[in-house]
Amino acid sequence: MSDRVRNLHERAIEEINSGRPAVGARLLRDALRLGDRKGPLTARLLGTLAAAEVAQGNTGRALELLDEAEEVVAPEDRHLLLSQRALVFVLVGRMDDALSLFDDAILRLRRTDQRAALARVLLNRGMLHQIAGRVRLALADLDQCAQLGASLGPDEGMPRTVAKAVHGRGQCRVLTGDIPGALRDFDIAAEVYADQGRGMLAVLAGDRARALLAAGLPSEAATELDTFLGRVPELRMGHEHAEAELTMARARLAAGDPAEARRWAALARRRFHRRRNDTWTAVAELAMLRADFAAGNVTVRGARSAARLADRLRLLGLRNDADEADLLAARTYLARGRLAEARAHLSGRDRPGAPLATRLLRRLVLAELGAAEGDQRRTFAEARAGLALLREHRSRFGSLDLQTGTTSLGGELARAGLAAALDNGKPEVVYRWLERSRAQAFRFPPVRTPADEHTVDAVAALRQLAREARAAELKGNQDSDALRRARQLEREIRAKGWRTDGAGERHVEVGFAEVKAELADADSVLVSFLTDEGRLLAQVVGDRRAELLGLGGTHTVFEAIARLRSDLDAACGRRLPEALQQVIHTSIRRQLAVLAEHLLDPLLRVIGDHNVVLVPTGALSAMPWSLLDALRGRPVTVTPSPSAWVSAKRTVRPPGPVLLVGGPNLKHSSDEVRRIARIYEHSTVLDGEDATVEKTLDAVKRSSLAHFASHGHHEQENVLFSRLDLVDGPLMAHDVHQLAAVPDHVVLSSCDIGQAVVRTGDEILGFTAALLYSGSRTVVSSVARVDDQAAVDVMTAYHQALTRGVPPGKALADATQTQQLMPFVCHGWGG
Repeated sequence: MSDRVRNLHERAIEEINSGRPAVGARLLRDALRLGDRKGPLTARLLGTLAAAEVAQGNTGRALELLDEAEEVVAPEDRHLLLSQRALVFVLVGRMDDALSLFDDAILRLRRTDQRAALARVLLNRGMLHQIAGRVRLALADLDQCAQLGASLGPDEGMPRTVAKAVHGRGQCRVLTGDIPGALRDFDIAAEVYADQGRGMLAVLAGDRARALLAAGLPSEAATELDTFLGRVPELRMGHEHAEAELTMARARLAAGDPAEARRWAALARRRFHRRRNDTWTAVAELAMLRADFAAGNVTVRGARSAARLADRLRLLGLRNDADEADLLAARTYLARGRLAEARAHLSGRDRPGAPLATRLLRRLVLAELGAAEGDQRRTFAEARAGLALLREHRSRFGSLDLQTGTTSLGGELARAGLAAALDNGKPEVVYRWLERSRAQAFRFPPVRTPADEHTVDAVAALRQLAREARAAELKGNQDSDALRRARQLEREIRAKGWRTDGAGERHVEVGFAEVKAELADADSVLVSFLTDEGRLLAQVVGDRRAELLGLGGTHTVFEAIARLRSDLDAACGRRLPEALQQVIHTSIRRQLAVLAEHLLDPLLRVIGDHNVVLVPTGALSAMPWSLLDALRGRPVTVTPSPSAWVSAKRTVRPPGPVLLVGGPNLKHSSDEVRRIARIYEHSTVLDGEDATVEKTLDAVKRSSLAHFASHGHHEQENVLFSRLDLVDGPLMAHDVHQLAAVPDHVVLSSCDIGQAVVRTGDEILGFTAALLYSGSRTVVSSVARVDDQAAVDVMTAYHQALTRGVPPGKALADATQTQQLMPFVCHGWGG
């Protein structure tokens, strides 16, 4: 009989460790019915059953089982009961009691040769340290656990324990801000879980979501959570289910949806409360208060609730969460004008190892306190210190996806500094804070994701699927299955990039005096746009003066741009009924008139007849500037930031080979390429069957000027896969990011490939942006659909001008002057 009982016990442990506690509990109850209730194995069965009950949220029943086990436990097994009781205490918020029990169990085990048991208890104590924010101690326990487990091997069931230790190490790395390292640890753990404990894969999805949230990618975090939440009911993992709901609340809050954030936080709170988990119930209540604040429910009552919650969290041993609650109380009091009470909750300092989010929040509240007290110096100092923390954090990322996403974590800090700069009014101060608040990813050199066999295969498969989907589209159909599989591959390829470490380097920000000198040298004025309380402003900087001008309402201008682009797309390359064509062209003229009145006219007095360098914000990144009458024929360059423009201007590269590429299924592409080839006598031409991705990428690396005449597609939902169509599939923005070298000058004679997704802080992503990030100085591309036939003449004239030594900005202005609706834009450097 005892053999059968032991077998049931072993199977139960396997099920519990694999994330199926309900199944394990059933097996243990069967074993208890078969065994001797006073035998030496009973205590182990009861202790393991207690663990299964804890995993299902039945903490009261777990403690009863442990009390029963105490009566029959053998001395050599007492560590097991100590550890199980400690786990229960963790879940009910008795952190200090739990730590004492873990310490006792570990002390006992170090006197024995039970190394497997010691490894498991170290794993559990590491989890406790991590929850309490003691990351250094957590990592020490997890490393010891992994080392012990590796020395014991698979016969004692250690691979999964080691995987859990690595998994825990990844969770700690999220707290320290090492997101690439955390994701790599999660991958290592996933390989073991896939073979031994698939239930843990769902838990891992929740932790990946928390990592992506810490990197400023809330929508990607929500996608991971959807995967987790879809599997939780079948796994019956109540605590993990509630944690996922809480993380979803944080993701919704980060995405700017406080109402949904509060709903998810309330769901999590109810689930934790039903499980009598006081610790996590309090954490969920903090998420609810944060959502209330973000929704504008700023009351003294809310501040007092946050203050009481801070005390409660501190008693529960959750120091990081307590600090966050205190800071929320301070911020709420500030919003109500109660400065003395706000200061009382700001008396503490950042603790060593405090999460980045808490440190950034403290800097923000201190900056807001400075603003409330009229102390600009303090506001600037605190906002600057917070952004420096964020800059250091960003330098750890090699993925442009994470670099641009991370900016959102400091969005409020940047706005606080910029608001103080606007109040200050000094041009150099406004300039400095504009530079600190936008396009920060351009400050870091590009890092290429190391190629591996899996990613290479995934990219090849994606290219084939895209080709199949495009073929179906040209026939008037939609291959839904190919599109679905393509989206899945795109996510896998992006996720691979998230694991790449940053170089830790940073380009220096260009100062106000330097910019003025470079503008004078280029006979240009710089116009940097920004938004302030629903209206657009523009700082205009020339060689001798700088002014801050008020423009039109943000909504009016952005809506006019959206309508203009929609009209341009409708009018492009189609034979429309005369009446409809007249309606569309009337609408185009109306939108241009609105944009001239609210966007450009106030600037004309200041910009004079100089060349113009524009730094857009938000929807202005999609503006076809040359369509405005006052800018027609004038060199206009669009750049992400003044520092980026100066860097491109100062970069001098020797001329090199010219590459001309003609894409498929475009009526006039071959004619365009042939005409331009006559201008560049020794150019490399890839057209027809020669225009493959492999040949193009190989030639691009060796070219100083590349011209693409092909269909272009801007992917709004997944911009790293915006693409140009070639004969054997798409050349994607992802491919550009992997290149060791890119042409100095690239012309994209393609529809809407000049568009970008604009993230917080005017961080841009898209095909054109990929070239600029990777080192191209000048990129000419369109922000709307292009008439293919008209493009041939424009592009021919453009290249003819280049060969005469005309700078790109001037060449494009001249080439498009006779074409009324040609939405090409010169990006980067146009001088």
